[in-house]
Amino acid sequence: MKNLDFAAELHLKLGVPTSSTVESLRLLRAFLKLAPRQRFEVIKLVEDLATEEALPEHPLC
Repeated sequence: MKNLDFAAELHLKLGVPTSSTVESLRLLRAFLKLAPRQRFEVIKLVEDLATEEALPEHPLC
């Protein structure tokens, strides 16, 4: 029952987490379950997407 006490204490101290915090933790848990090669591919994909967003849009698009 210590886990329930610990959870109750955290809840009192921190309050209710936001939905974005919960979603971030779910994504982190899923990421950690991936094989190292898959993690690398996910990181590369995110980096590529971030780079594409940072590039100015082409005037002809």
